[in-house]
Amino acid sequence: MGRTSASARDRDLVDAIRAELAAVRPARACCRDAEWAGLGDAATGHARTPVVARLAVRLEASGGGGPFDWAVARDHCRVAWLRGRFLARGSLSLGVGTAHLEFVVDVEEAPVLAERLEALALPAAWRLRRGRGVVTWKSGERILTFLSRLGATGSVLEAESRLVTRQLHGHLNRVLNAETSNLSRSVHASVRHRLAIEELSAMGRLETLPELERTIAGLRVQQPDASLAELAEQLELSRPRVQRALERIERAAARSSHGSDRPGR
Repeated sequence: MGRTSASARDRDLVDAIRAELAAVRPARACCRDAEWAGLGDAATGHARTPVVARLAVRLEASGGGGPFDWAVARDHCRVAWLRGRFLARGSLSLGVGTAHLEFVVDVEEAPVLAERLEALALPAAWRLRRGRGVVTWKSGERILTFLSRLGATGSVLEAESRLVTRQLHGHLNRVLNAETSNLSRSVHASVRHRLAIEELSAMGRLETLPELERTIAGLRVQQPDASLAELAEQLELSRPRVQRALERIERAAARSSHGSDRPGR
């Protein structure tokens, strides 16, 4: 249920981004011409969505439809053209931990579009897919930068907030998983240590161990939940030294259980 709701919210956000971009009203006639050109066949009755269809009607009514030449166009006109191209040929996906934006265009246009994005410091990859050209971004940061430059400022803030929240949740989950794993290893090690100490004590061989091992064994029995680092700090020893001593205790218990006369160091 939660995953379905999250997916629905993501789709609603994508719709909001497209609606916000379609609602942008360029003040300059050159930008209206550029956006009209960017819509391509969507401006002449082949719009994929009602939002884009209404945009095409509005641009035509406001005088859009004049010539556009990317080579001599200024950046504001280029951004307007890209806005039209995205609305006509772009798709956006904002999922859990992922962001994906792509343009599906004619094969000949794909490298040209990638080159134009590169000119605006927004490099994108392109490839062929089922006879079409596909220009793609998978970087959430780059996608949000692109959409913000197109004019989707409000919904981009919402998208950015969601992506940051998900990244924080992912980081927190990784930290918790690591802590849980470390705790599990520590508990299992403590159980092994105490079993070895109990076995040596029952066989009367604990006192035959060197003084360091006896001291560490006594502290481990008193503080079964303490980590190796905590034991080392109390004994003013290094953690590796405490760990090696406990390993020797385990080996001594193993040898004793197999009938060895001496628990070697």
